[in-house]
Amino acid sequence: MSTLILIAEDDESQAELLRRYLERDHHEVAVVHDGRAAIDTARERGPDLVVLDLMLPKVDGLDVCRVLRAESDVLVLVLTARSTEDDVLLGLDLGADDYMTKPFSPRELVARVRTLLRRRVEPRAPDPLLRAGPIAVDPVRHEVTAHGARVECTPGEFRLLETLASEVDRVFTREQLLRRMHGFDRYITGRTIDAHVKNLRRKVEPDPRRPVHLVTVYGIGYKLTSGATGAP
Repeated sequence: MSTLILIAEDDESQAELLRRYLERDHHEVAVVHDGRAAIDTARERGPDLVVLDLMLPKVDGLDVCRVLRAESDVLVLVLTARSTEDDVLLGLDLGADDYMTKPFSPRELVARVRTLLRRRVEPRAPDPLLRAGPIAVDPVRHEVTAHGARVECTPGEFRLLETLASEVDRVFTREQLLRRMHGFDRYITGRTIDAHVKNLRRKVEPDPRRPVHLVTVYGIGYKLTSGATGAP
């Protein structure tokens, strides 16, 4: 069964190029050129993945991402021509699963889309429930609970927390986490990990400013603990 990819890109020639490449990879593709249409089309057609340019007319791409994430778990691949890392981190903070900076290779984008979709549909082995104190990660049901409450996570956040929970109290470097989550993808940086950690702390920590579970080990990386005092 083919997957539906929604391209939200105001550059019509760029959108057409991406459409051709994605259709060649056997995806059904819908194209819109402004943020309002992106939201409406996503609601109407329920795409599997959205390729989302940040610089959209009518509704900014970041606002589109915010709406999509609030309403669904659709995969979001952000495209940005903006030069500052803050825009990329804000997109990840809002729940984007990946990003690419312009200019980029359409073939690389197709490969990125394929990888994101594969992670979504790959069957999982019946792994046991992973626990770190009041935090529980269920790899089979793809669920997270913290302090008895269900936690909604983006796919990227879930993969990060699952990796940390697989070896409680082990310190993972950013490079190790990137390899576990994204392979050797040269477009993803350690700042991606930092953005996911920031989001997760808001969701699983009693006080995100003083984390006691998702802990920073300065100069090295992160670890998940059952409740030892950590650094913010």
